[in-house]
Amino acid sequence: MIGKTVDVTIDDIGSSGDGVGRLQGKPVYVALALPGDRLHVRLRARQGDGYAGERVEAYTLMPRHQPVCDHFGACGGCRLQHLPPAGYRDWKRRQIETALASRGLTEVAVKPLIDGDLGTRRRLRLAFRQAGGQMLLGFRRRLGRDLVLIDECPITVPAIVALLQPLRRCLAGLDMASKGGEVTITAVENGLDLLLETQTEPALADREALAAFANEADLARLAWRPDAKSEPEPLAIRRQPMVAFGSLAMARPPRVARPPRVALPLRVALPPGAFLQASEEAERAIQSAVDSAIGQSQNIADLFAGCGALSTPLARAGRRVHAIERDPAMIRALEAAARAADLEGKVSAETRDLDREPLSGRELASFDALIIDPPRAGASTQIAAIAGAHGPKNIAMVSCNPKTFARDARTLINAGYSLAWVQPIDAFLYAAEIELVGAFERTLTP
Repeated sequence: MIGKTVDVTIDDIGSSGDGVGRLQGKPVYVALALPGDRLHVRLRARQGDGYAGERVEAYTLMPRHQPVCDHFGACGGCRLQHLPPAGYRDWKRRQIETALASRGLTEVAVKPLIDGDLGTRRRLRLAFRQAGGQMLLGFRRRLGRDLVLIDECPITVPAIVALLQPLRRCLAGLDMASKGGEVTITAVENGLDLLLETQTEPALADREALAAFANEADLARLAWRPDAKSEPEPLAIRRQPMVAFGSLAMARPPRVARPPRVALPLRVALPPGAFLQASEEAERAIQSAVDSAIGQSQNIADLFAGCGALSTPLARAGRRVHAIERDPAMIRALEAAARAADLEGKVSAETRDLDREPLSGRELASFDALIIDPPRAGASTQIAAIAGAHGPKNIAMVSCNPKTFARDARTLINAGYSLAWVQPIDAFLYAAEIELVGAFERTLTP
């Protein structure tokens, strides 16, 4: 079948953002297709239990939304700019409902989507390589591994977009970049933080060129590492990159009629390559949903804590927080920020790989709430430990993967928890991914 052309009617949009039709009962995935499209398609390759198809001719096309970016269609960074707004918001929400339903969770209240905004994405991870005598810097193409040179990105903060052309010129003159690599650009409160990844270690000439570029571009920091598993080496630190993690209302005693005080944000020195939510707006929405999910809980464990984006606002608001993260650099940054803010009595931290060493029943018993924000693979090991113990009353689970969230939610519900609601947050505007927060409450003793 591979290489053949066939007629397909698109009836849905799959979890990756591609249109989905059927051929002899098997799915055919077509990029940029919408439900109702009638297409003549070439079958390019196997994909899952079906085929990846490429549109050759269109018999009928449904109305499209005007894309906000000229690179859309070629660039693989966005998948859904062509989807009309109402359908887009409905599709994002349905990714969660479908994942929950696959685990038999059909009665869960899924709240309205919190929208994302253009110009707010604060981190880009781009690839670069030499091709045809020029340096390409951009995202992979929708079909294939080639790069699309980008000079605009409307979803991203303007300061990052303004760096793209100067960065491309800088990379073109580096020996270390000749075999290609990747770069992560993060907008922090005091500038831009840039992390290069190349297999070739920078020689003296490249180090001098990068230091000069950091000065010319007014970067906060520029670092290098050979791969994502290696410790970054700072090449230029002009300012320590700082992020401020939210603020939540501090409750006053019931007899005090004045409005609640507001705790100041906690400022954290960001380690190179450290995890951050995609935008500050999404981060604040997640913080608010987490605060709602844990209720009045006072003693909280923050699992997969990163630098404390979700837990430190709670500590500033008077709660007691124990943060656990496997990356020691992020834990050190959190501890230093807590000391600087005189929060050592409210914040404690621990370096620990929860996938290998989950909290035990005895440890869990010392908390009345958990915040769980795992990677895309979920937190199955820790969730199993919670299910086998008398876990805390409240759990706020954050996820960027509805499928693993639904799996872990099913385990908790089988162990005596209820899932009160799920809050979808469009942290990844026009991408197939969706962020969410789920509120669990223990109703039964296992």
